[in-house]
Amino acid sequence: MDITQIIIFSAGGFAIGAGLALALARFIMKKRGDSILKSAREEAENIKKEKIFQAKERFLQLKSEHEQHIAEKNRQIAEAENRMHQKQNALNQQASELGRKNHEVDQMKESLKSREELLAKKTQEYEALRAEANRQIENIAGMTAEEAKNQLIQNMKDEARTQAQSYINEMIDEARLTASKEAKRIVINTIQRTATETAIENAVTVFHIDSDEVKGRIIGREGRNIRALEAATGVEIVVDDTPDAILLSAFDPVRREVARLALHQLVVDGRIHPARIEDVVAKVSKQLEDEIMETGKRTCIDLGIHGLHIELVKLIGRMKYRSSYGQNLLQHSREVANICAIMASELGLNPKIAKRAGLLHDIGKVSEDDPDLPHALLGMKLAEQYKEKPEICNSIGAHHEEVEMTSIYAPIVLVGDAISGARPGARREVIESYIKRLKGMEDLAASYPGVTKSYAIQAGRELRVIVGAEQVTDQQAEELSAEIARRIQDEMVYPGQVKITVIRETRSIAFAK
Repeated sequence: MDITQIIIFSAGGFAIGAGLALALARFIMKKRGDSILKSAREEAENIKKEKIFQAKERFLQLKSEHEQHIAEKNRQIAEAENRMHQKQNALNQQASELGRKNHEVDQMKESLKSREELLAKKTQEYEALRAEANRQIENIAGMTAEEAKNQLIQNMKDEARTQAQSYINEMIDEARLTASKEAKRIVINTIQRTATETAIENAVTVFHIDSDEVKGRIIGREGRNIRALEAATGVEIVVDDTPDAILLSAFDPVRREVARLALHQLVVDGRIHPARIEDVVAKVSKQLEDEIMETGKRTCIDLGIHGLHIELVKLIGRMKYRSSYGQNLLQHSREVANICAIMASELGLNPKIAKRAGLLHDIGKVSEDDPDLPHALLGMKLAEQYKEKPEICNSIGAHHEEVEMTSIYAPIVLVGDAISGARPGARREVIESYIKRLKGMEDLAASYPGVTKSYAIQAGRELRVIVGAEQVTDQQAEELSAEIARRIQDEMVYPGQVKITVIRETRSIAFAK
């Protein structure tokens, strides 16, 4: 067998083998596919049975729930029907009760009607009896019923008027006593809580110098320096034989202060001539204006007062260089402001408004406008001009009672001003005029008949007059105090007010031996 045959045989065998293998593979795949298909059918059948079983269970569950829901609804319907039956029974019972009550009301109406008829009959009988009784009373008393009624009404009016007058007098006495005590308490507390130093100013400032040589330089050749200084400052400069001192005289403290500061700078600098004097005075005047403004601002800050117009602040600063009866005006105004604030707090009012009015009450004294106006009215005009509140303006204008008081703070400012001015040591008087005034008060009281003694006490604030009980009655003593007060007010000049007390006492003296 050659190679060719071997190859052909091999190829043929290979072809037969491949066919057998393919057929075998197909048989195996068919068997496996049948097995898989059978298994899938069995599994599908099992799933179908399981789903049918689950569906049946779900159906049974829903059926049971539905039956329970139906049963619950039926129970609720039954309960509602039961309640309706109960309400119906109650309504029927109420209707029956209402019918019974209506019957009773009808019976009561009939009974009331009969009673009204009986009452009308009794009323007629009573009116007849009353008319008969009135006729008999009129015959006995000798006056008609109308006259008797008028007499009774008049008697009742008189009695009520007497009782009312007595009650009014009691209330007035109690109010006076209470008001006096309350006013004294407020004033005493205010004075106790207020203590300020009093600056004493006058119309002359003393400028001290080191030697007569400096005095000569101030005078200048033929007095030209002193004339230039007087012309620039408006102050009279008195140079006399007083050693180491020059007097600066002017009614305006601001001018005196400008002259004093200018002299101090000129003496320290050493160059004293008219041109230099004018420059220094102008410079010092500007510095003093700044100091006045600073003083006003510092005063407002110290007192807690805000929102003042800049011109009012400047006027407050000028108070530092103004005095009234020897009392520094700025210190007086600060003291009045504190007194007013304390009194307003005691009375339940606004202490800030009272303090503001107290500080501004004397600004008219430092203003250069309308000098013919009283300072209270000028101060009120300035306050109105710079948009202060109406109650503050009225308090300023009325603190000397020159305008009507329309603000509750006006009497507080008036009293505060009087307390500050009347406080012992606040204002300075010449001793001769002081003694003369007290002696005049005592002599005036002693000039009346029946006066045995008279004393001026409390620094002239009170005059006590002792009269004889045999010569002066109680009514005359009261008239005497009023007469003495009127004469002192008309004939004498004094600060504050004077209290006149007339004392009339009866003494009985016996001796045991």
